[in-house]
Amino acid sequence: MLAPRLIARLDIKSNNVIKGIHLEGLRVVGQPGPMARGYYENGIDEIIYMDSVASLYGRNNILPVVEEAAREIFVPLTVGGGIRSVEDILSALHSGADKVAINTAAIANPSFIHQAARVFGSQCIVISVEAKKRGNENWEALTDNGRECTGVNVLDWVIEVEKLGAGEILLTSVDSEGTRRGFDHDLFRQVRSLVEIPVIGCGGAGSPDDIIDAVKKDDLDAVACASLFHYGHSSPIELRRALKESDIITRPEINP
Repeated sequence: MLAPRLIARLDIKSNNVIKGIHLEGLRVVGQPGPMARGYYENGIDEIIYMDSVASLYGRNNILPVVEEAAREIFVPLTVGGGIRSVEDILSALHSGADKVAINTAAIANPSFIHQAARVFGSQCIVISVEAKKRGNENWEALTDNGRECTGVNVLDWVIEVEKLGAGEILLTSVDSEGTRRGFDHDLFRQVRSLVEIPVIGCGGAGSPDDIIDAVKKDDLDAVACASLFHYGHSSPIELRRALKESDIITRPEINP
């Protein structure tokens, strides 16, 4: 198994990093530039920028943020929110992103996944899945930052996106997101058992132990954290230390 990646997730609204619980009740927690630089300097492996209102308003406003980050942060950057076309992907990549995360447009038009993977390569295409539990081992995929129901079964959907050429899945538990009460391990394990492409778990991390469980027990390839980092409950360096103490190999730090 490859060393798991530690990812900082920054949800952006206007020029602010925001955070909520269950993707609701959003509040400002900081500015994207200083926060991203801090995570980079503290050993983060990757950063995900998500425009939380892009699909709602039909536009993506965070590319200037990405351009600024790309000049001084030298880890892979993923951009999500409002990615609806090949032109949108091209704009994100020209701004300095290495990958794009797609949710709403992928569910509305699954063939877009195949088209994007063919043009840019699977390694560039991350499918963001916002999963809401609807019963025993049943989750519905939501869109528009958790605002819209789709009727799409998450477990069926992840199989389809892999077949269509997606290179990675960003799997967010809406029920656990922002709670710091731990991950939805049932969700993570079910999805992990169905696909071979990398799975990034997101939503609910409250301590380094949650990260360790996600890597060891759920076999995740990466974990994306927001509240855990934003509110100072842990840092990338502290997470690296905890993983090493649990005999989990970590990636070499990139020294700024």
